[in-house]
Amino acid sequence: MNDFKRHNFKKLKIWQMGLELSKLTLDLTDTFPAYEKYGLKSQMDRCSISIPSNIAEGSSRTNKSFSHFLDISLGSSFELQTQLLLANHRKYLSDDEREIFEINIEGFQKATMVFQNTLKD
Repeated sequence: MNDFKRHNFKKLKIWQMGLELSKLTLDLTDTFPAYEKYGLKSQMDRCSISIPSNIAEGSSRTNKSFSHFLDISLGSSFELQTQLLLANHRKYLSDDEREIFEINIEGFQKATMVFQNTLKD
């Protein structure tokens, strides 16, 4: 197990960024209309929570396995980005809020891909 190294997920910048995205999402979706409770709100909440959760779960695995969990986390971030555009279309957030949110998501995506490349030999 040459590539096995545990990472302290709480110290990983990408986990911190992912956790912040989750907090922002949960705060945002709390403002959605009640009829979105089981629709867009639920979808956005679940995929945003998945972002830091998969980083945390993967951090105790081998580098190859951790990279797989990072792929899942990245996938959730792209899912969140899509749902954010839909929420903006429904006027649940302003264009300015959407733009700031997207900048944060794209920053997370870039940082995660850079980190993921460090796991490969």
